[in-house]
Amino acid sequence: MAKAIHSMIRVLDEQRALDFYSKAFGLDVAERLGFDGFTLVYLSNPESEFEVELTINHGRTEPYTLGDGYGHLAVSVDSLEAEHTRLTGLGLNPLPIKEFMHQGKILAKFFFIQDPDGYKIEVLQRGGRYK
Repeated sequence: MAKAIHSMIRVLDEQRALDFYSKAFGLDVAERLGFDGFTLVYLSNPESEFEVELTINHGRTEPYTLGDGYGHLAVSVDSLEAEHTRLTGLGLNPLPIKEFMHQGKILAKFFFIQDPDGYKIEVLQRGGRYK
């Protein structure tokens, strides 16, 4: 059986991305691997074995075009309102909290935030299928 282990995104400015993911989600560098032409940085925290892999292509000066195919990463938190307040206080500009209904019941309570490269991250209230 397959096990999800990481999601890779390309970032323009390594330090700016590291600062965002550390502040926003408590993700720290688990490993940094330098290669000719690019660097891979794996981010994780004690909550999950799943990692975010940042790819930094050396010499890149233009922001990446995300296109219309990219969706989002998702994280779950114990207190959505507290997390929204914390991120707002850090000046990270999360969007308003929303409720997603299915068959007359709340399926999810969430908000979105964007990282410095424009990647969307969905922050969900932990519970139900969103553990």
